[in-house]
Formats: sequence, structure tokens, C-alpha cells
Amino acid sequence: METLRERKKQRTRDALLRAAVELFTTRGYEGTTVDDIAEAVDVSQRTFFRYFAGKEEAALALQELVVTRFVEAVRERPADEAPMEALRRSVLEGWATLHEVIEAVVPVELYLRLYRVVESTPVLLAAHLRRNEEIEETLARVLAQREGVDVDADPRPRLAVAVFGGVMRVTERQWVARGDFGLEEMRALTVSYLEQVGQALTENWRAR
Repeated sequence: METLRERKKQRTRDALLRAAVELFTTRGYEGTTVDDIAEAVDVSQRTFFRYFAGKEEAALALQELVVTRFVEAVRERPADEAPMEALRRSVLEGWATLHEVIEAVVPVELYLRLYRVVESTPVLLAAHLRRNEEIEETLARVLAQREGVDVDADPRPRLAVAVFGGVMRVTERQWVARGDFGLEEMRALTVSYLEQVGQALTENWRAR
């Protein structure tokens, strides 16, 4: 059972994270300091560093939460699902529950606006892509375990995750470029791109 102290710590962390996201999306990442975030919550800089290693960690914390849920969803998919189907269903069903994951901290619309901040800030984009590589390795190992294969001897888990990760990356870039900051728009774009993977890989593209 969660103690009063634990609840208080969680509230402080959530408040700092909410302030960080609000400032990043209004002032920009470079225009926001740790002191700005701490001041917005009326705590000290030292308190901020109890919860986050720095601005970068705070900026990517919500994405980390969503990705962690996604990995667990893949791990829990029915064993008879094909690997790519398990990935597809996990990400699409994750969109359906995004509100309950995110809105305890910030409105979903604000979280989605943070994508543009990440895409337009080199240091955040580099950290985001680096983290994506780590997640892809984790997912490859999850798929290998599900399928009963050796991830270091069988290339299929990493290949499947690489294809899936590429689709998600293209989706992110296209969605941000379009400026459609609605949840339904991003979900629709994700569905559309995932459905075209087979055609893109196996069919002739020339117009008939």
C-alpha cells in the first residue's frame, strides 16, 4: 500500500514534470532553465535534481512512461500472435489508453505538442533516437523470448523490430510536419502506415 510519503513524492514529481512540459512547449527547451521549472513549483533546484537528472530527462519522461507501457503490452500479448501483429496491436491499443497514462500529469494535447519540441531541439532529438535504439533492443529480446529463439543467433527479432521502429519514426516525423496535434490524427496516421508495410516491402510500386 502506498504511504503518505510516497504519495507526496509522486505529487511533487508530477508537478515538476507538468511545469517542465508547460515551459518547454511555451518558451522552448533552450529557453527554459532548471531554475525556471523549480520556481514554477515553488521548490528548490536541489529538489528538482532529486527527481530528474536534468532538463533532458524531464523533457523525455512522459515518452519514457508511454514506451515502458508499450513494452509491457508486447510482453503480455497472446503467445499465438505473430511478432509484427503483437507489435501493431500493442501500439494501437496503447493509443486507446494514452489518456489514462498521461492525463494524471498533463493534458494529452500538451504531451503531443511536446513532440514538436523534441523534433526541433537537436539535443532532445538525439537523446530520443538514442533511447529508441535501446528500446528496439529490448523489444527484440521480448520477441525472441516469445518465439523461443536465440536473439543473437536468429536475426528475425531485430529485423522485425527495425521495420516496426522505422514505421513509427516515419509516422512521428510526418505527423509533426503536418502540424495535426490531435490524438485521433496521430492514431489514424499510425494505422495507415502500419497497414502499408507489407505493400512497401513486397509489392511493385510502379503505377499501373
